[in-house]
Amino acid sequence: AADSTVWATPHDSYSSSIGVLGCKVNTNRIAYWPQSVDCSSICVSLSYEDRSVNLLRVDQSQGAYDISYDAWNYLYTGYSATDRPTAGGAVAMRYASVDASACADLLHTDGTSKLPLSAANSMNFLAGCLAQPDSWVANNYVLYNILDSTCAWGHDETCTLDWPAANQATCPSSLGDPASLTSAPVYNIRYPSGQTVVASSGEVVDAQ
Repeated sequence: AADSTVWATPHDSYSSSIGVLGCKVNTNRIAYWPQSVDCSSICVSLSYEDRSVNLLRVDQSQGAYDISYDAWNYLYTGYSATDRPTAGGAVAMRYASVDASACADLLHTDGTSKLPLSAANSMNFLAGCLAQPDSWVANNYVLYNILDSTCAWGHDETCTLDWPAANQATCPSSLGDPASLTSAPVYNIRYPSGQTVVASSGEVVDAQ
């Protein structure tokens, strides 16, 4: 796809409107863009000067072209936000939609490079993608029994879905059980301090 320009802005709190689990993706490489999340074009390339990164597009913004603060900081300055945090606003950057495989290294799903979705809270999105059997998500998803995108509740276990016979996943523990989950924290890098915090509690921790 031909490059287009967007005015990219920094975003420091991970979220996903479709239930992508932050503990299973690189939350420092996420795009929060105005377009609705698509079943196939979930990976974008963003470039500034001679630097470029691939970003996973798993959340919809209110209109801004937000990207993870660390990605914005690296593109703008060449440094991680944990090393040399910079403040600033919208910066004109070049973007292109790229094949989902270009974002494979951002998916931390036990080496499978599948999109990690919440078994309890992603079914609307997933059902829409399964209705497009050739779409990337339909062929590359994995369900976990984790309730929220910051991975504070549920069980870190994979579930199975017998689609279309069933529209609800089957998990080792009961589906949607709101157990406190502390083994898979999601970290945010705060803007503009560059501090690393646990997303669910705000607790400041060392850079990860």
